[in-house]
Parts: sequence; structure tokens; C-alpha cells
Amino acid sequence: MLPQAPDPWTIYEAAHLLNRAGFGGSPSDIKTLHALGRTKAVDSLLKPAVGPDEFAMPEWCTPAKMAEDMQERIAQFRKLREETKNMTPEEAEKAKKNVNQTEQRENRQHGIEGQGWWFRSMLHTRAPLREKMTLFWHDHFATSIQKVKQPVLMMMQNDLFRRNATGNFRQLTHEIAKNPAMMLYLDTQNSKSGKPNENFAREVMELFTLGEGHYTEQDIHEAARAFTGYQLNRQNGTVFHNRRQWDDGEKTVFGKTGKFDGDDVVNLIFEQPQAAKFMAAKLWEYFAADNPPPAAVESMAATFRSANYEVAPLLREIFLSKQFYAEEVMRNQIKCPIQFLVQMLKQLDLNQAPQGYTMIAQQQLGQVLFNPPNVAGWDWGKAWINTNTLLTRYNVAGFITKGAEKAPGQALPVDESMAMARKSDDSEMMDDDDKPNAGKRKGGGVQAALGKKATPEKVAMVTEVAARNWRGPDYDRIAPRELRKRHEDLVDSLALRFFQAPLADKNRKRFIAFAEEKEGVVFTNHEVAELVHLMLSTPEYQLT
Repeated sequence: MLPQAPDPWTIYEAAHLLNRAGFGGSPSDIKTLHALGRTKAVDSLLKPAVGPDEFAMPEWCTPAKMAEDMQERIAQFRKLREETKNMTPEEAEKAKKNVNQTEQRENRQHGIEGQGWWFRSMLHTRAPLREKMTLFWHDHFATSIQKVKQPVLMMMQNDLFRRNATGNFRQLTHEIAKNPAMMLYLDTQNSKSGKPNENFAREVMELFTLGEGHYTEQDIHEAARAFTGYQLNRQNGTVFHNRRQWDDGEKTVFGKTGKFDGDDVVNLIFEQPQAAKFMAAKLWEYFAADNPPPAAVESMAATFRSANYEVAPLLREIFLSKQFYAEEVMRNQIKCPIQFLVQMLKQLDLNQAPQGYTMIAQQQLGQVLFNPPNVAGWDWGKAWINTNTLLTRYNVAGFITKGAEKAPGQALPVDESMAMARKSDDSEMMDDDDKPNAGKRKGGGVQAALGKKATPEKVAMVTEVAARNWRGPDYDRIAPRELRKRHEDLVDSLALRFFQAPLADKNRKRFIAFAEEKEGVVFTNHEVAELVHLMLSTPEYQLT
């Protein structure tokens, strides 16, 4: 077991836990967590008072509604087939195109609704670790709506992740092997005896459970045969095993031979000690820091195996360990775009984002929910930051903090933003070539996320609509009037809210000087917003 930290802890350590095991919070949220003490605080995150049904999903996500919608589409298809019999080829083609376009519009609308629902769940949940783990599993068992195409299947998978957020890793792997969205994404649906598709067999070993170097090509070939015969009933979203399409011959995987099916292969994978090491290291990197020490991985893996792959005991060990609160871990992780957006809204005591704006922001920042770039998920760490995304972060912060006063891009003059980006230590946060890492993860950058349809004109239009009704934060609450007369106290109060750590002396002086320079006869909300925007447009704020 990792060496444990003592139960007494600082307010900064409480903020660190809430940031990493959730999406941060307001000063009030942090004080509440801190008052519990370290151990009870961790337990409260692992055992939240609310269940996975905290928020009702959109009505179209229910299995019954999905089956009903599918029946309607089948009936519509049959009707179209009859109607086109008496049409010319051109007329028939036009009629089919119209039907397809109607279905595509409905899917796009459902996709946007689903993405918005999940984002709001992260913002409002009383079970932040559950939502943070739902995001983890979405990245780990990555599937994209771009290929799955049916939003209802993505939402069903999202529900699976939420219900198993801190549950059993082995059981979740069994479930994901027969998950409709995953089957469509990795082509398991088309894997049949005599023509096995190796996509899922390869990724379940390489990306999901063991990592490269811990299996052979022969293991993959044989496992692919075992995963044949699983088929999706598109009318109701259920999966069944068609034994006539299953390769019932003997297979040899990891040196063991038998007439294995998919479940047998998953069980064989979890007999490998590497499975516990792989997930322990990945969870440490997600919550704490890159490159966990080998001794720490061994310790966490031992906990994981002894808990029969239950995730909660492993997370408890991580969150109670001394290493999780080490100086090199705290405030040293680059926020992913979703963390950046949700945490900023929470810190500003905002219960909602500008209408439609978070989707555009996700696209510009390079992380769109339900749309990871490939089966390896998103790149993390330094890959989140390049010159473009850093400038976008500054502009997004300007839009959120200043409301409709100014449009993004004008919120902070470009020259000033670029100067800020280049002035300090930003270069350490960027990839050398401003591109995501190479290899399998390549392609997760802003351009990939934007897609062809997120044109500058569309971004401008959505932003204009969002700006019409956006009034920004309640600065009378964040920066009470009596506090504004004492610039140093005002800066310290805001710094605690946004950085949860003592400010570097140069930054503190800079913020105080800015406040003194901006103040007129009185310190208005506009000037507070300017000061907050400056704080959120620093390299330090990009870290959590």
C-alpha cells in the first residue's frame, strides 16, 4: 500500500482533491470538503449520497423509446419502398435523400442534446468523482459518435460508464465487449466465423487492459476468432450471441487452449498480472501525474488484484496517499478542455453556461464530448496546449467572465493575449511543433475536433446568439463591494478562488498593480471582470 497522508490537511490539499477527483468547486465547496478531514472527504467522494440516476436522461434515450423510434423508421422505410416503385429513378433517389436527411437532422439534434446533458451533469452533480470517472471511461473505452452515428447508443454507453464508474474493471470490460456503440465502432458486429475482425481483439489487449508488449500477434488472431458471432439487434439496441456465426473451434490464447468465446478471452486477460499494473498506472496518470514510479505501480496493482479489480479501493489508496499531495503533483497538471470549462463555471459560481457556447468552446479547445479523435482517446497533458488553444482559452475566459460586453476575440486584444502566451513559461506547456503527439494518438487537435462544419462563420453566429442573453458572473457575490476598497485583500480573495495556492510574488504584484490602475471613482463590476479575466488568462490558471 502507498504511504498514507495524515488525516489533518490544508485547505489547498482539499481543493486539490476536489479538482482532481471532480471538477473543482467554489470556495464554499472547498471549505465544506476540508471540514470533513481527508479520510471522510475521500469516502464522501467514493460513496456519494446520490445514485447514478441523479439526472434523468432525455426521453429519447430510454430503451422503450429507442425501440419505438426504430419501429417508426422501419415502417417509414417500407412505405418509402412502396412509394418509390412508381417513381422515376431520379424521383426515387430524391425521395430517399429526403428521408435520409431527415434522419440525419434528428440524429444531429439528439447528439447535441446528449452532449449538453452530460456537460450539465458534470456541472451540477453532487457525485463529482462519478462524473470524472465517466469521462475517464469514455476516453479509455473510446467510441465516437462520428462512426456510431446513433446518439442513443452513445448515451446508453455513457449510462453504462456512469453506473460502473468506480465499480469492477473486469466486469466493465465484459460489458464493453458487448456494448452496441463499441461493437459498431470496432466492427465486432461484422466479425463472423471464417472472417474474424481483429479490431476489438487487438484494442482490448493493447489499449484497454494490457498495453503493448504483453501479448502476441497469435493471441490477437485467436482472440478475434473467439469474439465472432456477437450481433446487435438494431431494433432494440440489444446484443445477442449468434452461435451459427461463432467460431466454435479450439483457440490458444496466453498459452491456454479451449473453445473460447469472448467472455472466456476477457477472463484470460484478467488472469495476467499486467492488467492490474496497466490500469493502476493509467488511473494514477489521470488523477495524479505522468510516469508513476514503478514501486508505486506495483503497490497499487497489488491493491487492485486483492480487491478483485474493484476500482473504488484503488482510488481510495491513491487519494489518501502522501504522493497524491506531493508538491510536484499539486497544481501541476494541465487541465483538459472539459475540466477547464466546468471548473471555471464552478469557480465563478455559475449554474449554467452561455446558451450553445460550450459546444463551440469544446470544438475550439479540442475536446468534444462523444467525439474522441480515435480509439486511443484524446491526447492529454501538453497536447492540450498549443498557441491556438492557449489563445482560445484566454478568449473563452473573457467571454465567460465579461458576459456580452465584448465578443470572444475582442475580450482581450489579440496582441496582448499572444504576448502573455509568449512571455512566461508557456513554452513548457506546448508541444514543440504545436501538434498532438505522433502515432496512434495523432489527430486529436483543434482542427480535427472542429470538423468541416465548424466554420469561423458558424462559430461567430453561435457566439453572437450566446452573447445576447449572457450576463456573466455575479461579481457582487464574488467580489463584495467592501472588499474592492482593499486591493491586496481583493487579489488574495480572488487568488484563493481561482488558484487555491499562494500566488507567486510577481503575479500578486502584477494583479494588485492592475487593480490599482483600473479603479476609477469606484471599483465597478466591469473592472472586477477585467481583473478576473487577467487571472484566468495566465499559464498558472491552465494548471490544476
